[in-house]
Amino acid sequence: MAKSSNCNKTDKTRFALWINSECAIIKKDFEYKPETGGHKIKDTLIGDEVMSKSTIRLDGQKILITGVSRSLGIGATLAKRFAEAGAAVAVHGYSAYDLSVGERNSADPNGTEILAKQYQDMGLNVTLVTPSDFEKHGSAEKAVEEAAEKLGGLDGLILNHCYGTSVEMGKWTSKDIDTHLMVNVRASMMMMQSFVKQVDTTKSNAVTLFTSGQYLSPMKNEMPYCVSKEAIICLCRQSAWELGDKNIRVNCINPGANDTGYCSDEIYDKIAKLHPSGRWGTPNDAADLVLFLHSSYGMWITGQVIASDGGIKERW
Repeated sequence: MAKSSNCNKTDKTRFALWINSECAIIKKDFEYKPETGGHKIKDTLIGDEVMSKSTIRLDGQKILITGVSRSLGIGATLAKRFAEAGAAVAVHGYSAYDLSVGERNSADPNGTEILAKQYQDMGLNVTLVTPSDFEKHGSAEKAVEEAAEKLGGLDGLILNHCYGTSVEMGKWTSKDIDTHLMVNVRASMMMMQSFVKQVDTTKSNAVTLFTSGQYLSPMKNEMPYCVSKEAIICLCRQSAWELGDKNIRVNCINPGANDTGYCSDEIYDKIAKLHPSGRWGTPNDAADLVLFLHSSYGMWITGQVIASDGGIKERW
């Protein structure tokens, strides 16, 4: 996600994966949102149902999802979709980060609390985990422990949180490097370790990690971010082998260029045209894939970095 005059956050050049669910047929139309200066892709029903109304059920599952802080973000959609599928969902977020990087759309000082309350009011089984900064030692483990205590254990972990800033070669500092590694890599490793300690190995468990498109095409001025996200791929592959005999599947996805409200006009249209379909991915596209991986349909899939990028035309 390289910064530019048209992008508020660090998400511009992350292109990667998407898998199209077969549970429904959908057409995506572009809709311009002048009030935000950005675009929103809306779902138009073609078949009997929309992908966001997946028939996949996750009844009885207990899942912690991180990176839930903005209503337009992937984390918020994941939380809602998993809860709608019958899972008990614990959500963690850190809104101070969204505000610090200048998220124009849907950033709120109490974003995670607001989303949790909104979903609870809808009758969904969503539980708030105390918001915290994963840069701080011990915070990641505490989030898992709190979620497990509140839900009575966990059998699913979705690490959607991310720290990302743009910085040119020759200008990054040890702080830039350390923060990316601590939030994206160290926190993920510690959370997985805490998750493993409390799982019931007699039943199926699943972990989904989030990487980016650095392994598919170069990302300018994103070196600390790219290094941290490449480490996530290594974490996925190594831990899948390590945890297989504990009945834990581990996979890694790349949500590609995803319309979460951070980009507008010129850059938005340029990136959309890189896809044969002429559109961006959406949070629901990401949720379709993650739902599949955590369902019974994904029980033979582990150790995979899934490239589902809509046929993006830009490569090495």
